[in-house]
Amino acid sequence: MPAMQLHWDIFCRVVDNYGDIGVCWRLARHLSGVHGRRVRLWVDDLGSMRQLCPALDPQAAAQHLDGIEVRQWTTPFVVDRVADVVIEAFACELPASYLQAMADLPKAPAWINLEYLTAEAWAESCHGVASPHASLPLIKYFFFPGFSPATGGLLREPGLPLTTEPATGEISLFCYDNAPIGPWLEALASAPEPLRCLVSPGKPLTAVRACLPGDGPWQLGTARIEPVPFLAQADYDALLRRCAINIVRGEDSFVRAQFAGRPFVWHIYPQDDDAHLDKLTAFIDRYTVGLESAAATAVRNIFLAWNRPMPPTTLPAAWQDFLAHLPAIDRHARKWQQDCMRLPELSASLVKFCADAV
Repeated sequence: MPAMQLHWDIFCRVVDNYGDIGVCWRLARHLSGVHGRRVRLWVDDLGSMRQLCPALDPQAAAQHLDGIEVRQWTTPFVVDRVADVVIEAFACELPASYLQAMADLPKAPAWINLEYLTAEAWAESCHGVASPHASLPLIKYFFFPGFSPATGGLLREPGLPLTTEPATGEISLFCYDNAPIGPWLEALASAPEPLRCLVSPGKPLTAVRACLPGDGPWQLGTARIEPVPFLAQADYDALLRRCAINIVRGEDSFVRAQFAGRPFVWHIYPQDDDAHLDKLTAFIDRYTVGLESAAATAVRNIFLAWNRPMPPTTLPAAWQDFLAHLPAIDRHARKWQQDCMRLPELSASLVKFCADAV
């Protein structure tokens, strides 16, 4: 392999417990395992990362896992070397000392600000835009994941299978602690057929415990609500492919739910001034294209009911309507999965972009 752009540094601050580090860890493994790059992943919260990667030692300042060098991002930051490509994940802001070291090189590295995923149309026009640093001889490029060929696409594992197996009678729950869990549990309790809801630890389980006594499992009518242990990424991906419905949050599990080819509900990360609702609506508009009208309305209503303050009767009604149209939504989820498979693959897009940009 040519030495050009062999070394990559990814900087990640853990903001949303697992979403940011989930994307960065998955990207690091793609760059290493698929593209043969030597990757250092700088993380400020190794404790959160350990949930995704149980073999990680949260006390070790430097360690190697799955071919990735994982480093503790500390302050002050000591620069030992600068990589050929530097990924600033989700505008986390590089250490000043590292920026200066980049500027001191005879040839500056490729510097990428990996943005959050959005279906909003403006992301296409901003993808790949160059931003010169205000005082240093450096250029940062904004790189947007997305749902069209005009973006960087989505992270996708090689050989990802299309969904063909029948789903189990299970629902996975991975949400934030502001989710409308009470009304939703009431809706589950009245389900006509037995079902099993698998609740992830952390914020999802906290939200459920706020509504139900004890530590579970719980039986609500025909519904069994069960806490499950935190799963490594590959195991969680398999769980999403197995369940009939997945409730997901943030970005990494949101993308994995789409590649699972199952019906899902997205609990989006809340932002100030309800800016997240524009992002949510943009995705709903894109996702429901081609879905029959009544089923598209059911998808829109359950997404909005899960993410906006509503009267307590709204979510149960939206959930029942969602279930009533589940066969059509399930067919659409499989078609959407195939559409996502045809999008650019994010790590490959990054490798090509960086090679072309500098």
